[in-house]
Amino acid sequence: QVQLVESGGGLVQAGGSLRLSCAASGSIFRITNMNWYRQTPGKQRELVATITSIGSTNYADSVKGRFTISRDNARKAVYLQMNSLKSEDTAVYYCNADVQRIATTTTMNYWGKGTLVTVSS
Repeated sequence: QVQLVESGGGLVQAGGSLRLSCAASGSIFRITNMNWYRQTPGKQRELVATITSIGSTNYADSVKGRFTISRDNARKAVYLQMNSLKSEDTAVYYCNADVQRIATTTTMNYWGKGTLVTVSS
């Protein structure tokens, strides 16, 4: 089995910073894309940032220039540095990854349980 566990969420004032972490564990052979999503009540889950296995990144327009996604392949971890936070960044942030498990040839998509980020104005 594969688990993704997020950490680093919390309450921060507008203009502040937070760093989210996500660690993958289990019978993992390879992780390709790693992503951060976020969701607020009544809205669809939104893709915030993506990083490929070779480090190529992509961001939602709403976070470009403020958020930075990075990964540590040796630790099977992905991070989201969030700066200049705004009240509209308040959401549950989810880690997501495409994982090939050991002794398999297929890639499956996994989700963490989420971590709450609250930005007070």
